[in-house]
Amino acid sequence: MDLLFLGTGSGVPAKHRNLSSIVLKLLDERNSLWLFDCGESTQHQILNTTVKPRKIEKIFITHMHGDHIFGLPGLLSSRAFQGGETLLTIYGPPGIKQYVTMSLKLSQSHFRYPIRFVEFSEEGVIFEDDQFIVSIKKLKHGIPSYGFRVQEKDREGELMADALKDIGVPFGPLFGQLKQGKTVKLEDGREINGRDYIGPSQKGRVLTILGDTLKSQASVELANDTDVLVHESTFTSDDQKLATSYNHSTNVDAAMTAKEANAKKLLLTHVSARYLYADSKAMEREARTVFPETYMMNDFSEVSIPVRKEVGTDE
Repeated sequence: MDLLFLGTGSGVPAKHRNLSSIVLKLLDERNSLWLFDCGESTQHQILNTTVKPRKIEKIFITHMHGDHIFGLPGLLSSRAFQGGETLLTIYGPPGIKQYVTMSLKLSQSHFRYPIRFVEFSEEGVIFEDDQFIVSIKKLKHGIPSYGFRVQEKDREGELMADALKDIGVPFGPLFGQLKQGKTVKLEDGREINGRDYIGPSQKGRVLTILGDTLKSQASVELANDTDVLVHESTFTSDDQKLATSYNHSTNVDAAMTAKEANAKKLLLTHVSARYLYADSKAMEREARTVFPETYMMNDFSEVSIPVRKEVGTDE
């Protein structure tokens, strides 16, 4: 699991920051990509990366403000020209289906791949399969804005195939039985317990990505014990009144949320165009006085989310 930030600005694009868009790379886990928000010129940002639009499986929209959705029609059209043929699912608040379908209809954009829309307004699970659970909570903003919690399910340990070969277990059906934890008897009379040859289980990772929001209890609950929290940092703490008036958070608000949620790492994004690079580094330093594991994201920053330790062990 890796996070690639295509855009880290807010409101309007700046020379040094494009508008909100984050790619969750799940290439090893499911050979696909998930996109969170799609600000204007997202597809232009993609041209500077190794991201292949045809591999985008899901798009999650936090809210309907333009700096989070104006890149959608162009990206969807380009995906068709770049070999995209598989189903694409778009998750978002009420209105996302109308916005996309009307934009494509009026521009007479046609493509063969199917699009499925999942509009949500109730909190809870919006997606689950045998690998991941995605749940949402409503945040505090001027319009309905949501945060996403992506929970990877615990993974069973791998069968120690080389160790089994070393002790003379022939490759074949016995391996399948041992993988299930069964005890098998070899031709020479030895009994092998499969549970002795299964590696440690891997704890599922947790990622929380918040939409625009004031500091809220919902943010803390959604990010509880998360490995990585992605939080907006539109304003500095010196501009707290401005942040409150625009229903946004400061760098310190984000740090306090991460601390209260017992997050492991905080990634700041969605920075106002009024702040230059030096300002953003100062925001990072100040946030670290509250939550040390804070990192300011820039366009094209990439962060890996490492595999957790064995289930049942201390972190």
